[in-house]
Amino acid sequence: MVTSTHEATHRLFQEHPEALTLVFESLGIPPPEKSDFGSITPDATEIRPLERRVDTVLKFEPAMGESFLLAIESQTKKDPDKAKSWAYYVAHLSAKYDMPVLLVAVCRDRPTAKWAAGPFECAVGPWTTQITRPFVLGPGTVPVITDESMVTRQPALSVLSAIVHSDDRRAPAILEAMVRGLLSFDPDTTAYWFEVMEVGLENTPAKEKWRDLMSNVITHFPGHGTLFEEKYLEGKAEGKAEGKTEGKAEEGASFILRVLEKHGIDVPEDIRERITSCTDLDTLTLWFDRSLTASTAKDLFVESPEAPQSQAGTDQA
Repeated sequence: MVTSTHEATHRLFQEHPEALTLVFESLGIPPPEKSDFGSITPDATEIRPLERRVDTVLKFEPAMGESFLLAIESQTKKDPDKAKSWAYYVAHLSAKYDMPVLLVAVCRDRPTAKWAAGPFECAVGPWTTQITRPFVLGPGTVPVITDESMVTRQPALSVLSAIVHSDDRRAPAILEAMVRGLLSFDPDTTAYWFEVMEVGLENTPAKEKWRDLMSNVITHFPGHGTLFEEKYLEGKAEGKAEGKTEGKAEEGASFILRVLEKHGIDVPEDIRERITSCTDLDTLTLWFDRSLTASTAKDLFVESPEAPQSQAGTDQA
């Protein structure tokens, strides 16, 4: 069954194969360049109606060195039938494209990762005809990333880390580093990675933590109808109705100052006081949007020429 995690990892490896750097390092192969990869159809079907489909198939063709295929599968539980399918994928793809195949299994929990490593044998008595040994990206091979500077340098690997370790006790620290690191990118890039994370965390406890963190920065991509945006708007309305906006305002001010800091913008004490003392969520939302493209701290309070006048835009210290 195709799950959200399958969809997220498929998108991650198709669009950012540099997330596979760990695999290449383990095999002693120079780190890959995105231009070295090409995507081919994941369809491994030969005879209908039996259909077999690999999550992602990439063709690695470096300027120098051996070319090969990467067949990438996301596996959330032990599945003896899948082990048989993997043997078929490898044999079929190798024969069809006349290239060696590296099978990579992405697993979120250690028992599944241990099982997925195999080896899976096709044998008759003492004679083994074929052995399938996937390379596993799981809790034991993917590092726990809690350094926001690492997130800014390698966002694809960081997203993979967050997905793989979503059941880990350190998941909250991983997600907090993700938010801080991703805020250093331009809004479109940040929105892209937020969406991949939203889908990839699926129905894990970590997703609830991600919801809480995202409720303060959802203005990066308003109107997209994501679950996080709905949560943000719902929480904002509840906060107003219950008179509990103070905590949300403090968090919003903190994110604004964080963005300015990541952009290397000096924040004078009077402006810092203006931001932290503001309790109007609409004003803080506007200032947060402006902080993404600001050159100076004062730009938060300067109305853009095309922007309509609003109560938030005319806020006075």
